[in-house]
Amino acid sequence: MNQFKILAFLAIFLLWSCEDYGQLKKIQHLPATLKEVSGMEKFPKSDLIWMINDSGNKNILYGLKPGNSTLKTIAITNAENKDWEDLARDTTGNLYIGDFGNNRNKREDLVIYKVKNPEGNTSGKTTATKIIFDLEDQTEYPPKRKNRNFDIEAFVHLNGNLYLFTKNRSSKSNGVSKIYRLTDQPGESTAKLIGEFQSCKKKSCWITGAAVSPDRKRLALLTNKSVHIISDFKDDNFTTGKTTHLEFGHNSQKESIIFKDDSTIYVADEQTGAFGRNLYEFSLN
Repeated sequence: MNQFKILAFLAIFLLWSCEDYGQLKKIQHLPATLKEVSGMEKFPKSDLIWMINDSGNKNILYGLKPGNSTLKTIAITNAENKDWEDLARDTTGNLYIGDFGNNRNKREDLVIYKVKNPEGNTSGKTTATKIIFDLEDQTEYPPKRKNRNFDIEAFVHLNGNLYLFTKNRSSKSNGVSKIYRLTDQPGESTAKLIGEFQSCKKKSCWITGAAVSPDRKRLALLTNKSVHIISDFKDDNFTTGKTTHLEFGHNSQKESIIFKDDSTIYVADEQTGAFGRNLYEFSLN
């Protein structure tokens, strides 16, 4: 290694080691395989976190125990990773993979893959059933730039349905994330628009991930630098609930969130240059 490379490496190492994570507690630097981590989920009574990468990466689920660098891999044999953006689970042992990333708002092939809990899988592969869907209020592919609010990067499973949250990419974004309800049953369906959530009026407040607490009483919506916690809602009337906005004190490309327990969340960010690709812990108290 020549002198220039050594100096560059040392500079990057010093920047990385001195980074301020604000209110986040860094758990670990994730394996290089997960440099574009875009979704996480975990099942009750398990310390294994399932993760995915986003567009153009392999159609693989990665299982990781926090603090460990060894990955369990499960390939979804009948799936393609066009733009996997989030994971969700139901209470009966199913995992959902959201292939609905839609940066340009022109996709007509939105799909969610449904697989059984992969933790007992020993073959390293599985097949999925497919929920193929469209959005009831989208009629143009793509729509005019001022109407581009059909990119989805976050969803949860709650009370027998899937709930999807948009990342507002309109040219005059007002920070509104649209909320859709979708069946969790395989087949072709239409996602129904049921409400809106106002985050803020900046790109840094785009909704990039979502999670439901283990007791199913709180909804978390992630942004690059904060989390919105919604509680005291009835059924799926999320906008009538109590919203608490918590800042991390740290800004990065965060796209993955799950609850560790009812009062703690895990957050992960993608690698950007020499930074990111970390798993963090954040107390809601």
